[in-house]
Amino acid sequence: MKFIDVHCHLDGGHFGDLSALLHNIKAAGVEKIILAAVDLPTCKFGQELSKTYDMCRFTAGFHPTELSKYREGDLEKIAEAACDENCVAIGEIGLDYHYPDTDKPLQRRIFGEQLLLADNLGLPVQIHSRDCAEDMLAMLKEYSAYLKNGFLLHCFSHSAEIALEMQKMGGYFSFGGTSTYSGSKKVRRVIAAISEDRILSETDSPYLPPKSMAGQFPNTPESIPEIVRNIADIRGATVEYTADKIWENARTLFKKL
Repeated sequence: MKFIDVHCHLDGGHFGDLSALLHNIKAAGVEKIILAAVDLPTCKFGQELSKTYDMCRFTAGFHPTELSKYREGDLEKIAEAACDENCVAIGEIGLDYHYPDTDKPLQRRIFGEQLLLADNLGLPVQIHSRDCAEDMLAMLKEYSAYLKNGFLLHCFSHSAEIALEMQKMGGYFSFGGTSTYSGSKKVRRVIAAISEDRILSETDSPYLPPKSMAGQFPNTPESIPEIVRNIADIRGATVEYTADKIWENARTLFKKL
């Protein structure tokens, strides 16, 4: 039985000795982790860690709330990093309308450009989607021809109805610590509704601790077994079956794993 964290952030200096952390993650049964980038420095961080530790892979991309740092020419730098053998996806990219000063046209433009880049490079995308369900669904439909390498909605938080629409388009969905809380009824409905072939596990470390770590910081990929057990419980499956299925799904979506 192998576990995988398809979306985490180990940058930021929250974890102390990273070699010790990675040892503990592996001891918890987590065989692979994907380090999600939000800008160029975090992309470089993931790239360097992946060179040193075989259990690590990384993504390259610009997060929608980090676009104040974005400069013309950065897309070419993302493309260069994405050609690394350890880069498994373009991400995390997407839309985030949570803040009142959001530049929505800019977010949509850069998101679209990165979707086209992923298609050109033959890579899947990791998508961040918050408070933007209608626009996200519209953009995925608009760019559907460029999503043939697959797309993941990380830490999915929209409705089960929207999830099923996105699933028809080829979408995958990853779930983290928030899904372990009994009050997270919407997320739990999504986990129950979608196909077992589209479910993945993540932590979004250092954020979103599971129920057993409520209020603690930082969360780490060591939480993955708890998250997978919860997914198994919701779906009425064994942990072993669920972990193996998630591993298979991850390898199907992220061909460079």
